[in-house]
Amino acid sequence: MKITDEKIEQLAHLCRLEFDAEAKVKIKADLENILLLCEKLNEVDTEGIEPLVYMTDTKNNVREDIIEQVVDREQILKNAPKRDSDFFRVPKVIEQNR
Repeated sequence: MKITDEKIEQLAHLCRLEFDAEAKVKIKADLENILLLCEKLNEVDTEGIEPLVYMTDTKNNVREDIIEQVVDREQILKNAPKRDSDFFRVPKVIEQNR
């Protein structure tokens, strides 16, 4: 596959990017190098090799979800400077302009 200026323009449009002439030359060279690397990888004999999905054989080692400490609502709200039944009262920070 040949990287053309039109292809660079298409990619720039899809990515919502703008490039100057110098950047286009650099990007074109980078993309051509990437394609050359991919072509080299196609030369590697992978016959009989299973695809690698994960880097290790370990499974997800997650801890069991256990509730260890329960704090009741009164303990939580006892140090609140202002409260309204079960809620913290805070100053208004957003004003509506109508």
